[in-house]
Amino acid sequence: MSLPSSDTPLYNHPLPNIEQWLRNQGCQQDPEQLHCWYVQGTDWQAELSLDVDQLTVRYFPAAQAGQEIQRSFKYSLSRKDIEQAIFAGP
Repeated sequence: MSLPSSDTPLYNHPLPNIEQWLRNQGCQQDPEQLHCWYVQGTDWQAELSLDVDQLTVRYFPAAQAGQEIQRSFKYSLSRKDIEQAIFAGP
């Protein structure tokens, strides 16, 4: 399965393509809550949630005083922009 161009907005990706993209980034899907994914960075962990109109990311524990950081990205952003924002860490 090939992904659309990285400049393509995420809303133009079929769900199987988005799931494959997340797997390619090292994310693990929650077997009970299929809309939730988890990823481990070098000094952070994150939970990604595929919501109706956006992708929400919660980083925990962040280096800044151990607090969670949450960010949301509309599906109208390109896959490349979302990828750079999420996987750079908090």
